[in-house]
Amino acid sequence: MTQWWALFIIVYLSMYLAATQHHRKALYPTAFRIKRGDYSLINPTFQRSAEDVDLLFEILLAGMQIQGGEHDMLIPDEELASLRCVEKLEVICEDVLPKTLSDIRRLAAELNHRQQPLSWQDFERTVLTLVYATQRLTRVSSQHQREAWTDAARQLFSAVHKDLRPS
Repeated sequence: MTQWWALFIIVYLSMYLAATQHHRKALYPTAFRIKRGDYSLINPTFQRSAEDVDLLFEILLAGMQIQGGEHDMLIPDEELASLRCVEKLEVICEDVLPKTLSDIRRLAAELNHRQQPLSWQDFERTVLTLVYATQRLTRVSSQHQREAWTDAARQLFSAVHKDLRPS
């Protein structure tokens, strides 16, 4: 009888550990593998204060474009683009955000199944991924690709909206 209890406890603990690892799975794993060699850019975030939130809003309103390649972030306003803090935003847009439709769909599916609120870092990255997906949608010519990108953007928007609702 004690062997069965020991077996039950081992199976239960294995399932518990697997479940907790699943919930800790990083939504943006590339945030921990920055290729630029600067330790301060591991798991980079742009928004650390209300002023940073305002600045990001101003950058987006200025027409920031995320192209999807090397040096793919473009801020038309030279003054905003020259700010030192924009370097982290460039790293996030170039190295952290998913750029392929399949990666964005994977992210959207993970967000759809998520029960707990997003961390502020993941929320920021999800909003920026939504910005990228909507910008990419405007550059797609094929109807099939347009529908796929529209669906991905809709799922990301739904995840952001779900996270903003009070629990």
